[in-house]
Amino acid sequence: MSSHREAPEISKDPVADNTDTYAFVSPDQPDTVTLISNYVPLEEPPGGPNFFEFGEDVLYEIKVDNDGDGLAEITYQFRFQTQTRNPNTFLYNTGQITSISSPNWNRPQFYSVTKVDASGHSTVLGTNLACPPCNIGPRSTPNYSTLAGQAVHKLASGEVVFAGQRAEGFYVDLGSIFDLADLRPFQNLHLIPSPAAPGVNGTQGLNVHTIAIQVPKKQLTRDGSNPTNESDSRSVIGVWASASRQKASMFDGQGNITATGPWVQVSRLANPLINEVIIPLGKKNYWNSQQPVNDSQFVQYYAHPELAGLLPVLYPGVFPHLAAYSKARADLEAILLMGIPSGIISGFQNFTGKTQADLLRLNMAIAPAKNPNILGVIGGDLAGFPNGRRVFDDTVTIEIRAIAGVTIP
Repeated sequence: MSSHREAPEISKDPVADNTDTYAFVSPDQPDTVTLISNYVPLEEPPGGPNFFEFGEDVLYEIKVDNDGDGLAEITYQFRFQTQTRNPNTFLYNTGQITSISSPNWNRPQFYSVTKVDASGHSTVLGTNLACPPCNIGPRSTPNYSTLAGQAVHKLASGEVVFAGQRAEGFYVDLGSIFDLADLRPFQNLHLIPSPAAPGVNGTQGLNVHTIAIQVPKKQLTRDGSNPTNESDSRSVIGVWASASRQKASMFDGQGNITATGPWVQVSRLANPLINEVIIPLGKKNYWNSQQPVNDSQFVQYYAHPELAGLLPVLYPGVFPHLAAYSKARADLEAILLMGIPSGIISGFQNFTGKTQADLLRLNMAIAPAKNPNILGVIGGDLAGFPNGRRVFDDTVTIEIRAIAGVTIP
């Protein structure tokens, strides 16, 4: 999956597990950019009696690099607080929840949003912002879309935010892909064959917890300019998200846990599937702890991705050009670690410079597509992945095709 349970340690810590990150020019407000980060993977809808929620002890962050140095010039921090209105019942709700302020919701969550600049100066943008409840069922949450709408908050500084449960937007054939890279439509060609079959969306019907912020473009550029020229380097930003925990946790033996010490990053995500299928098992926990500016230490895994070596073995005769290709994958290094420079694709670039960093690179001067293609740039849609990432982009197909050689010059 994009980054669901992708490393040994974070697989045990779902509330801090950053599953997907998205960045795109907002179709409804094209003078803004929507930044989304999802957490808590593979939530089953019947999640009671203790329904899913954000972690009070987790620092959630969405970060923006607007000068190509692999460091955050803008950081949006989200911290959550949970109330238990009636501690003497086991119920998540004691009646119908018809508004997000309903007293029948026994365990509401609220959050704050803080903006941090490159110098470390913090500005609180919003406090006591209400999340919606989880979608419990037709008796408890009969008008769920109304509840979700009430949890969209417009901030005085111009941003719009939402935090709460949403349907999973990422799609992948989870049951087959980790079964020796079984691609169902082509499994008749697999080393261990079976009849070809349609792909199955393994995440359909599951949920995640989403943090979303819509930001005016002018607030994201390095000089406050309005990005209108796709060839201008100021139009390109790099985005990633992370989750951090404090360094120490103390258990008092009475059911209470106190966290202390500095924040330590335990999860991060920009481009989909990097820690999932590019970084090897022995480096996954370490990769999650690192900052993008340090990603040159992982370049060997981009240059010689393991999956590129496995595909010709598992699908004999299907990838002859890939099997014969022994050079370092400069195409993957460029696309995923530096961006695509001008002159490669007409009317497009998202190059951030020579610093090798895992960033979701978005050219904000490229308008939303009138007729989007789920294959993004390789499908002729310059507003899609790897130009940022939209929720509906088929990133699994795009990246498998890239690793299989479609982007080799």
